[in-house]
Amino acid sequence: MKILVKEKIAEAGIKKLKEAGFEVDVAPQMSREEMLKTINEYDGLIVRSATRVDEEIISKASNLKVIGRAGIGVDNIDLSAATKKGIIVANAPQSNIISVAEHTVALLLAQCRLVPRACLSMKEGKWEKSKFMGTEVYDKILGIVGLGRIGALVASRARGLGMKLLAYDPYVSEERFKQMGIEVADSLEDLLKKSDFITIHLPKVKETMGLIGKKEFSMMKDGVRIVNTARGDIIDEEALADAIKSGKVTSAGIDVYSEEPYVGGPLTNLEQVVLTPHIAASTREAQDKAGTITAEQVIAALKGEFVSNAVNVAVVAPEIVDVFKPFLPLAETLGKLFAKLIDERVGSLDVEYSGDIARGEGVELLTVAMLKGVLESVVQEPVTYVNAPILADERGIVVKESRTSEMCEYMNLITLKKDSLIVAGTLLSPGKMRIVKLFDYDVDVVPSQYMLLIHNEDKPGMIGEIGTILGNNNINIARMQFGRVKARGDAISILNVDEPISKEILKKIEATDGVSEAKSIVLQI
Repeated sequence: MKILVKEKIAEAGIKKLKEAGFEVDVAPQMSREEMLKTINEYDGLIVRSATRVDEEIISKASNLKVIGRAGIGVDNIDLSAATKKGIIVANAPQSNIISVAEHTVALLLAQCRLVPRACLSMKEGKWEKSKFMGTEVYDKILGIVGLGRIGALVASRARGLGMKLLAYDPYVSEERFKQMGIEVADSLEDLLKKSDFITIHLPKVKETMGLIGKKEFSMMKDGVRIVNTARGDIIDEEALADAIKSGKVTSAGIDVYSEEPYVGGPLTNLEQVVLTPHIAASTREAQDKAGTITAEQVIAALKGEFVSNAVNVAVVAPEIVDVFKPFLPLAETLGKLFAKLIDERVGSLDVEYSGDIARGEGVELLTVAMLKGVLESVVQEPVTYVNAPILADERGIVVKESRTSEMCEYMNLITLKKDSLIVAGTLLSPGKMRIVKLFDYDVDVVPSQYMLLIHNEDKPGMIGEIGTILGNNNINIARMQFGRVKARGDAISILNVDEPISKEILKKIEATDGVSEAKSIVLQI
C-alpha cells in the first residue's frame, strides 16, 4: 500500500510508516493539480492544516482508505465526503496538550516576575534591579476555568509550585474534583471573586465568546492576574485593557486573540501584558508527537485495527449502525439541547430508551451520540463517536442506561434526565425529529438552530406580550409551542426564531410580569 505525506511531519512518523511495510511518498511541494491527478494511487494520506482535502480531492481518491491529520483541527478536511466514501479521518488530539499547559505556566511566571520587561531593560544596557519587583505564586489561589485535559495538566503543575487550586467546570463530577485535589467553584462568579490568578481553558462556542468582560472583571479581586492560551474571543480584549489601565488587573499573559495576526490591538502597548503569537502548541515535542501519533493511526486503519482517534467513523458493526442511523441525529440533538438547559453540575446522566429501539443490540451507540452532543460545547478538542465516552469518563460523568420495550405514546422514545431536567424526543419519520417533553411539560417542538425557551405563568395575554417584544425588536417567529401541567399554573413557551436572541431582548422578556426566566438556545443541527 502507498501513503502520501503531503506536508512535513516528524521523521519518526515517516520511519514508523516505512517500518510497517508501506511505500511512503513525502511530497510537501506537490501542487493541487498534481495531487488531483495522482491521489487515486494512494491508500493513505497525511496532511497538516495547509492542505485542503475537499470533495473534489476525495472524489478522485478511488483507493483512499484513511486521511491522517497531524494535529487537532480537521476543518480543512471534508468529513461528510470522506464518510460517504468510507474513508476514515483520524487526528492527533493529545499531541500538544503538554506544550499548551507548560506555556500557560510560562505566561503565569513571566508576568509575575516581569521577565520580558527585565530582559528588554538589560538588553538596552540598563541595570534596574530595584524596578522589577515581582510576586510569588506560592500559596496563591489559581482559578482554572475549564478542567479538561489541558486544565488538569495546568492544575498538576501549579500544585508543584505550591498554589491553591480552585476550578469551575460543571461537566466534571465532584468525585473527579476530589481525586485531583481541586476545590470546586460553585459558579464562575464564585471563582472570579476568590482567585488571585485566573487561567482559561474552554472551547470557542457561542456561550463562551465574551465570557470574561467588563462585568466579570468587576467581580474579581483587585490585583488579579490573567492567562489565556485557549481562544481569543473568550476574553473581551477592550475590557481587559481597561481593567489593566484602572489597576483592577495587575497583569496578563495572552497567547490567543480575537483576530490573528494580532497587530495594533488594545493590549499591544500595555507593558503589564505578556504577549506571544499563538505559540502555546509550538514545541518540537508537540510537532513530533503529532507526526508519530498520526502515523500510528494511519497504520492501524490500513491494517484493519482499532483507530482510536477516528473522528468520523464509530467502531460499531455496520449492521448495527444501519439500524440506529436514523436516530443518531435525534440522540445528538437531545444531548446538545440538554447541555444548553442544564444549570447544575453534571455528575451523572440517566438515559432511557422506550419502544422498538430498546429491543435490539447496539443501542449504546445512541448513548455515545448523546454524550457527543452534551460535551461538544464544553470540550476544547473535537468530540467524536470514538472519544466521547473517554472524555466523559475523564470528567467522572456516570451514564445510567435503562430500556423498556413496553409501548408508550410513541413507537420510539429517547429520554435524557438529570434531576428535574428532562429532555425527551422521538422520530415521526426519518429526518423528522420532535422534542416531546421538556422538564415536566409535554410539548411538540421541532429543534432548530435558534430557539427561545421561557418559563412563565399560564395566563391570558402572555403569548401576545412575548410576541410583541420580539416583533418590536425585528425577531421573526417561525413556530411557537406552549406546555403546561394545569390551567393558570406554571408553563413553558418554546419559540423557533430566525435569528439569535440578544441579552438585551432576554432582559426585556424577563421583565415581563409572569416571566421567571428566558433563555436563548443556539443548536448546531
